[in-house]
Formats: sequence, C-alpha cells, structure tokens
Amino acid sequence: MTKLWNDLKKNMKDWSSAAVEKAEEVSKIAVAKTEELTKISKIKIEEHQLHRELSALYEDMGRMVTKYAKDENMVNFSGNQEFFQLVENIDKIQLKIDKKVSDIKKIKEEYNISDVDVDYVIENASLDTQNELEDIAEEIDADKQDSIDPNSKED
Repeated sequence: MTKLWNDLKKNMKDWSSAAVEKAEEVSKIAVAKTEELTKISKIKIEEHQLHRELSALYEDMGRMVTKYAKDENMVNFSGNQEFFQLVENIDKIQLKIDKKVSDIKKIKEEYNISDVDVDYVIENASLDTQNELEDIAEEIDADKQDSIDPNSKED
C-alpha cells in the first residue's frame, strides 16, 4: 500500500509540474497576444483619425467644387492649384491609411490574431475609454479647423 501511495504522490508531482509549465506557457502566449492586440487597437485608432481627416478633405473639396460650379460656372479644374492641393493631400492620407492597414495585417499574421480577437477587444473596451478617444479625436479636429480658419472660434 505504501508503494501505491508513493507512486500516486510521484505522479501527482509530475502532473502538477506539467500543469504549471503549461500554465506558464499559456500565460506567456496570452501576454504576447494582449500586447499585440493593444498595438492593433492603437493603430486602428490612428487609422480612424486618418479617415476623419480624409472625410474633412473630401468635404472641403465638395464645398470648393460647389462654390466654383455655382458662382463661376466652372467645372473643369485643370490648372486650379487649390483643387490639386486637395487631391495631393487626399492621396497622402490614403497612403497613410494603407500603411496602417498593412501594419495591422502584418501583426495579425505574425501573431496569428484573428479579426474576431481584435473585434472582441475593441467591443469590450470600456465605454469611458471609447468616449475619451472620441473626445480626443474631436479636439484634434477642432484644433485643425482653428489652424485653418482662426476666425472660426466663437468669442
């Protein structure tokens, strides 16, 4: 009976050691994945901000085209520096967005992260964090607008 008890104790020690090793391995993987998910979330926030900038440029272009079409009956913008500056800025921002998308894809592939994992993290971010990020994005937009049109601030 003593031999059976000793064998059982030995097996329990072996199993517990194996369980501890496996738990450590899983926790290391979880930490690495969490860090990468955090990186992806940060890049997605930057990408979202770039999309907002892109939308603002398209709005500016729409206002400019409408103004010229309505006031000057002009619909051909060849030689119009303002138009081509907007197109150039749009292209630059689109390249930045494409880079962010590529960076996210690279991280996902390298660390075997699925879209479901990323969506889960984003959906489960605290509401306070989401609101803070939206507030920051709005402040950035307001600052940019003020730098474009200093008279836009209300006194």
